[in-house]
Amino acid sequence: MSWKWEYAFGAEEAARTAPGDFLAAVARKADELVRAAEALHVHGRAHEGVDPKGGDVDVAGGMFTYQVVRSERIYVVQITWLGY
Repeated sequence: MSWKWEYAFGAEEAARTAPGDFLAAVARKADELVRAAEALHVHGRAHEGVDPKGGDVDVAGGMFTYQVVRSERIYVVQITWLGY
């Protein structure tokens, strides 16, 4: 399995109504997070201890919150479009 990102929980529903350019900015940053996770957490499922910490990321038009899990996933758990 390789690292990937996906929407989780309510973020998937919110993504259905968000503008395309905002979602493209979220996707670009999430792709960057995947590349970082591949480099930092090479062992993924073999990692012992708590899951790596997630965080908030600002993008053009808003922000999103993500969580990193050992199942080699970056979950975008909330998106906030501010319309700027």
